[in-house]
Amino acid sequence: MPDRVPLPSDFLYGVSTASYQIEGAVDEGGRGRSIWDTFCAEPGRIMNGETGDVACDHFHRYAEDVALMRELGVDAYRFSIAWPRIQPTGQGVANQSGLDFYDRLVDELVGAGIKPAVTLYHWDLPQALQDKGGWLNRETAQRLAEYAGIVADRLGDRVHLWMPINEPVVVTMFGHALGVHAPGERLGFEALPVAHHQLLGHGLAVQALRAAGATNIGIASNHQPSRPASESAADQEATATYDALVNWMFADPVLRGTYPNDIGDGMPGPVGDDLAVISSPLDWYGINYYQPTVVGAPGSATAPSPTLEGAEPPVDLPFELGQLAGVPTTDFGWAVVPDGLTEMLTTFRDRYGDALPPLYVTESGCSYHDVVGPDGGVHDQKRIAYHDAHLRAVADAIDAGVDVRGYFAWSLIDNFEWAAGYAERFGLVHVDFETQRRTPKDSYRWFQELIAARG
Repeated sequence: MPDRVPLPSDFLYGVSTASYQIEGAVDEGGRGRSIWDTFCAEPGRIMNGETGDVACDHFHRYAEDVALMRELGVDAYRFSIAWPRIQPTGQGVANQSGLDFYDRLVDELVGAGIKPAVTLYHWDLPQALQDKGGWLNRETAQRLAEYAGIVADRLGDRVHLWMPINEPVVVTMFGHALGVHAPGERLGFEALPVAHHQLLGHGLAVQALRAAGATNIGIASNHQPSRPASESAADQEATATYDALVNWMFADPVLRGTYPNDIGDGMPGPVGDDLAVISSPLDWYGINYYQPTVVGAPGSATAPSPTLEGAEPPVDLPFELGQLAGVPTTDFGWAVVPDGLTEMLTTFRDRYGDALPPLYVTESGCSYHDVVGPDGGVHDQKRIAYHDAHLRAVADAIDAGVDVRGYFAWSLIDNFEWAAGYAERFGLVHVDFETQRRTPKDSYRWFQELIAARG
């Protein structure tokens, strides 16, 4: 029996996945092509030339996966809906077969006593919209709102939590500024309109969801503490610039209705009017947390960050990124710094005060290269230690007065890890991608006992 993590009795425990990373069945049920289908087909984009064509075959095995969650005992399941399954071209009449799939999934979850938590956009933009400019085109924000209304009309009576978008910073930086994620654009600072249009799409989708009667709406946004490489003025200034671009450019518009610094001056459209939409009130705010980043001035020779490996910036940046020294790392090379989560949660409380709605940790997780042992088990003690420490970091934030309502572990099952293909394993359940056999890991059993022990 694990030591009890000191969290409130009504604290929500969940697990997370994303559609392109697990579903497979890319040519079934009337699904259209997404930018990730296109990106994966381009040679050299994905490790070992792998794709999400089959992934975890969740499209056919969803009942098995829900049964795993029921046995695990989680309160909620955060999953994303594949926009190309609902609108194959990103607009127009809904594909009923796609809606039927998610209808069955939601019914299966509800029948298992698990609250559905829906992300509408987790990066798999319909390719037809990309052909019209994608997130560089303001119209895509309107299309997201139309799609949100369609999904809410069908599923809104059973969904517990709504997130219009996931990690707009990653779409902006990795997808459009650095080119290591779909659609593979290397625009540098010319990618800033992508950020604005995603945020506008989020605000319009919030309004569309409410118009359809949906409630309990938030966002899932990636945030990380930025720590200066030294106490020098140059490193401090570089850190503030980086912080504004990766944290506050995505949180301030939603929670304050403003852009930090002068960033709004570089955004397209009627920015003031757009900010009024972007800041449509939320019921909660979701933070995805993985690791802090060390930031130095150009030429400071900070240790290279593995998150930017292979992503040579297309323009000169006013900072260099590195990683904390002297801390453990995952097999993906990410730093394991649980108190960074406490720091992020308390920073939000301090920055936004009464304007901050309740928080959820909508993702936290770690990749270790687990294998099924001779005894048939997967003994992932490091993952157990990771989640234990991060849940205790949440408890520390709650003790400090932060209103945190829940924690979603990334991920339920091993899956397609974007540009890294299938090399990285984040799941509580091991997946043999040749046979699709699911094997619960020791971390799964640990979570099971932890959740059961709360009484």
